[in-house]
Amino acid sequence: MKRPIIGIAANEVLDSGEALHHLPVSYTPGGYVKAVQKAGGLPLVLPIGEENLAKEYISQIDKLILAGGQDVSPKFYKQIKTVQGSYSEARDRFELALLDEALLQNKPVFAVCRGMQLMNVFFGGDLKQDLSSFTKILHMQIPIPKEQPSHELLTKDYSILQQIYGTKANVNSFHNQALNRVSTSLTESAFCPDGVIEAVENKGQRLLGVQWHPDFAFEVQPNEMTIFHYVVKNL
Repeated sequence: MKRPIIGIAANEVLDSGEALHHLPVSYTPGGYVKAVQKAGGLPLVLPIGEENLAKEYISQIDKLILAGGQDVSPKFYKQIKTVQGSYSEARDRFELALLDEALLQNKPVFAVCRGMQLMNVFFGGDLKQDLSSFTKILHMQIPIPKEQPSHELLTKDYSILQQIYGTKANVNSFHNQALNRVSTSLTESAFCPDGVIEAVENKGQRLLGVQWHPDFAFEVQPNEMTIFHYVVKNL
């Protein structure tokens, strides 16, 4: 049986340091690659490029993963920047084009952390730029190890997430921002006890977004491997 080709939208570092001669490097965290392979998929990394490349890239894959990384630029959800974050408008524009093309070509999309935030922005939602004044729960868990859960996850009935995680679970957390106004194109499907939205989905368009990082924990947390199996085989 042919392995499904899973496109993983890449990130870019402009200066890779002395060991790599300060070259710009396109990359994706290895957890996505290994988890997709383990789930029976064939990962294909999609480097940041011009928006007009999106159609051809999406035509080469069966499903798309939008990974974590920088904050989404507030210009894309019509807000003024209020925090000093890390941004890449080139990445924002390219991934918005990939998402647009994935919808046009009816390709499923799994969005993680920043990816889920970008998905909400794509559909007209917006973000909380700073969680520190909103909650006492630690959503950026450094220095707690990446594979260790740091807060509870509460899933909604009949959601994709409840099939995988049950009604309650525990997940890791590596984000400073979160969904604020959720697009009407997406359904909220899981929450943190403090009210932060932890997952969204659109079953009809085969879209699933999670705020935590399964790619950090799939080797030690069974649920996190199960979600990759779901993405590769069922989404």
